[in-house]
Amino acid sequence: MVEDQAIEIAEIFHLLGDPTRLRIVTCCLEEPRNVGEIAETVGVSASLVSHHLRLLKATRLVRADRRGKQVFYVAADEHVQKVLKDMMDHVAEQHREAP
Repeated sequence: MVEDQAIEIAEIFHLLGDPTRLRIVTCCLEEPRNVGEIAETVGVSASLVSHHLRLLKATRLVRADRRGKQVFYVAADEHVQKVLKDMMDHVAEQHREAP
């Protein structure tokens, strides 16, 4: 892995290190959601969700799809979905194995 790749990957993991941002991305894994739906699911204000979505879009973790006057957000691609689902499976496996 070259230095530039390492820096970019570290920045992505740093963004996902924030529990609110991580919950926002996982909220958008299965289907596109608008800001209001994400805010309600995650339990934070719509303005905070919008702030986090700007950061997540900048690193290509989510993408925005405009439908009329509304914007819906979804995980950017299969890679993002796979990494997060694999990590959730990993954590669930640890909990199953715990005494």
